[in-house]
Amino acid sequence: MNDTPRIRTVVSCTFLAVTVTAGATACAGSEGHPLSTRPYDAARHVSFNAPADGKKADPDKALEITAKGGEGRITDVTAVDATGHHLAGELTADGQLWRSTGSLTAGARYTVKVSTEDQEGAPGTRTFTFETAPAKRSLTVEFGPEAGKYGVGQPITADLSLPVKDRKSRAVVERALKVRSTPSVEGSWHWVDDEKLHYRPKEYWPTGAVITATANLAGVKVGDKLYGGESKPLKLTIGDRIEAIADAGSHYMTVRRNGEVINTIPVTTGKPGFSTRNGIKVVLGKEYFVRMRGTSVGIAEGTSESYDLPVYYATRVTWSGEYVHAAPWSVGSHGVANVSHGCVGMSTGNAAWFYETVRPGDIVKTINSYGDTMDTFGNGFGDWNLPWDKWRKGSALVEPNQNAANPPDPTRLRPSI
Repeated sequence: MNDTPRIRTVVSCTFLAVTVTAGATACAGSEGHPLSTRPYDAARHVSFNAPADGKKADPDKALEITAKGGEGRITDVTAVDATGHHLAGELTADGQLWRSTGSLTAGARYTVKVSTEDQEGAPGTRTFTFETAPAKRSLTVEFGPEAGKYGVGQPITADLSLPVKDRKSRAVVERALKVRSTPSVEGSWHWVDDEKLHYRPKEYWPTGAVITATANLAGVKVGDKLYGGESKPLKLTIGDRIEAIADAGSHYMTVRRNGEVINTIPVTTGKPGFSTRNGIKVVLGKEYFVRMRGTSVGIAEGTSESYDLPVYYATRVTWSGEYVHAAPWSVGSHGVANVSHGCVGMSTGNAAWFYETVRPGDIVKTINSYGDTMDTFGNGFGDWNLPWDKWRKGSALVEPNQNAANPPDPTRLRPSI
């Protein structure tokens, strides 16, 4: 049995007896109220499994703190790393063992405070620090696109340095990826594959929005011996809402800025066998000059459909080679017929205007074509062709059988100011 608290009480009483006659009675009463004494040093009454002599703990192993000698019990434990994150844990009913239930952060320094009480109920305390070893395998995130100003349809991308396959690990990653928008909008991540995620709002980004993407993964355990590493944040701003609707049936393109029609352009789209893809596409980039060859899309050289043309004012909307561009060789068909190999062609003057008006992230939508619908992923950004409820099901934070309209933790999924 520990007698340290009683020694302190006696010393205190002796002092009070000299200064205040009635103090003896008050101090004698403290024998029945051990919490009125200052906590004793519980160093020799508790032990922990973190290595000594400056060695670093294995973050894959749980932290355990044990009451030793049968002279008391543990009443509380707080373990906090240098960034202020608390380590979750459980204390046995008899107060003899506390064990961490949360994952330790790799490459972190922890401060642990243990509260105890002896057999007579006197409080004790013990504080110690330890460090965890850095991760041997680190998962980092690269956000895209590059920082800058974009249109309202621009998704945020997150490329992972290593594949993450199981749902539990994906949920850890997704919780750490934060997208915040001012003004606030509802949005969600969608896993494209094991190494890539896309983020988009339910509706297009608001005009003038400021968006930041960050990864709070550093040191976080993702999976077996895999921890998050440092990742660079991203900041974007959103410009006017530019939407171009190419109607393959009427052979005209209507361009709107913030809902107002600013131009109507005669165009030609893909002819039979090369029909332009229907659906929403996002401007990927702009190229003043492109040499377009039929061989790049599988047309054999020398056949009736082969071509090799210099093309100007080319606005790219798919990686496979679909553009909005100048097509002076077919100007007689603009507004009349579809004669291209899949691109949206227009006069050089109109193409130059379009090229100067749009930016990456702006919307180009094709309607009334005989072509297939734009792929959601893999050939540019077809993200907006997936209905919102199906998009949400691509989040690791939404259970497969859960109604995507009612997520379990909307604060994880909705950007905020």
